[in-house]
Amino acid sequence: MKAQPKPLLGLGDSLDQRQEHEMTDINITKGSANVFADLGFDPQEAQNLQLRSQTMIALLQWFNASGLTQVAAAKVLGVTQPRLNQLLKGKIDIFSLDALVNMATSAGMRVGLVIRPKTAVKVRAATPPKAAAAKRPARAFTYENGAQAERR
Repeated sequence: MKAQPKPLLGLGDSLDQRQEHEMTDINITKGSANVFADLGFDPQEAQNLQLRSQTMIALLQWFNASGLTQVAAAKVLGVTQPRLNQLLKGKIDIFSLDALVNMATSAGMRVGLVIRPKTAVKVRAATPPKAAAAKRPARAFTYENGAQAERR
């Protein structure tokens, strides 16, 4: 089915009519917790970009609160002033997560990573140790002195 063209609003239409028309054309989609995933990046890249952006924001906030010049702050972070300037401009594509973690640590921040399973992923229960041992066949092995034994 072909979409119907939108009616044109003329100069004679009231502001309320224009606003009502504009509001009905808005399609709102709820996003996820990761803006990069919402933008279409693959899951691994989206997660990496999110971690890097969070670290960059923390470093930007540290810099703004420090009162340091870029030269002085760069020395504290162990980078050059031009490199710090790239970070302050948000050049996320040129910073690895490792480099950002190193800078954050140099700034005196404690950096952590929380890893948790997706809620939709079911994890298979582990086999109890005794049941697993009972399923394994006995294996023969030789001691250094040449004696043989059986191990379970």
